[in-house]
Amino acid sequence: MKRFKYILIGIAIVILIIGIGGIYMFWQMGQPLYTFGSVGLGENLRSSLIPPEQNNPNQWQVESDISLHYDAYGNGRPVLIVHGGPGIPYAKPWEGLQSLEDMYRFYYYHQRGAGESTRPIDQFESKNYPKNVSELEQTLGIGAQIADIERIRRIIKEEKLILVGHSFGGFIAALYAAEFPKNVEKLILVAPAAMLSPHKKGNDFFANVRKELPEEDLSAYDLLHKEYFNFGSIFSKTEDDLVDLQKSIGKYLLKGMGYKNEVIDTTPKPGGWSAFAVYFSTGKSPNYRSAVGYINAPTLIIQGTDDPIALKGSREYEEYIPNAQFVNISCENTSTIAGHFIFDDCPAEFSDEITRFLKD
Repeated sequence: MKRFKYILIGIAIVILIIGIGGIYMFWQMGQPLYTFGSVGLGENLRSSLIPPEQNNPNQWQVESDISLHYDAYGNGRPVLIVHGGPGIPYAKPWEGLQSLEDMYRFYYYHQRGAGESTRPIDQFESKNYPKNVSELEQTLGIGAQIADIERIRRIIKEEKLILVGHSFGGFIAALYAAEFPKNVEKLILVAPAAMLSPHKKGNDFFANVRKELPEEDLSAYDLLHKEYFNFGSIFSKTEDDLVDLQKSIGKYLLKGMGYKNEVIDTTPKPGGWSAFAVYFSTGKSPNYRSAVGYINAPTLIIQGTDDPIALKGSREYEEYIPNAQFVNISCENTSTIAGHFIFDDCPAEFSDEITRFLKD
């Protein structure tokens, strides 16, 4: 009996340890993996901020095994465009910037893991969840994306960048400008993603999109949303699995924002692991409000009047970035919406605001 008692005590201790470990892992999954300031210190990166030798046109070699595809339009001072998504490059140059191409050269690059840039991860073989999370963060997380902007700056030999970020790209661009304030001359954020603070009721992008969907779409959307954020089994998926998931839910997101479903079909192939890496980077409770307070570049925040889903996020950037200007744009042409893709929805009005800001 005594021996049996000790066995039961031993089993109870093992169960307790496993339980504590499970609770810790659940807690850890909700914590941001990207720490503000880490990129500038060279922490948690796969390689140095010094880029390798450049050999290929229309590609920036940012690491020995990772290159970024880019398309350039115009002549003049370089302007770097950071796309949103996460992980969804643009199919064409912004209409609202075409009138400025005689003064500026606009670089639209595909972020690592998306479009025609290198996709360094296909599938994880390991069942070690923490190890996989760490590899994903170092390879495709927000720190890696911020580091790429700094490497691009060095490649194009610009002392200070003119930086434009749209949607989730606005979040990344703002963090770069905060980590490297001396390296940014002007910052333009177009409907930047509401990622500076934890999601609250009324400020959850996916929940707000759901409110705009017709009743017949809700069941399918809810199933996709559940699968999209099923991080417990994510490491059993492949890059193509996650790309398909991005495309599937993307059609509903665009529909909820007032756009036709086929818009997403015209884009370059979206990112798979690169999209989900940034969710691990920010965790469930991001808090980068104080971080963007380090931005000292003149900042313009542009918002479409028919994009209420992004409005709270834009206002938060305005509140915490010193001396930021906020502009709400509507279209003179009433046959189109002034939505999330305001640079194509209202190109003339968008161009006017950009011109004024860059010349000011």
